[in-house]
Amino acid sequence: MSKETFEFIIYMLHACANKWEKLPSAVYKKLCDSGCIKQFLVPYYDVLHTQGTAYIVGDIEDFLSARGVAI
Repeated sequence: MSKETFEFIIYMLHACANKWEKLPSAVYKKLCDSGCIKQFLVPYYDVLHTQGTAYIVGDIEDFLSARGVAI
């Protein structure tokens, strides 16, 4: 994983934590357990990092919802 991808994932963890009012560690566990990081954020980094934060958080919520993961 590149440094840019890693920084993007950390940024998105904190963006989700702020929106969902959860600890970043809890968000990290949820995203890891659901496969969101390895199956969505990393492979689609090239496209995602060009979008706005709110849009990406919405995409993450959709990803989790499609897998039956509650926020």
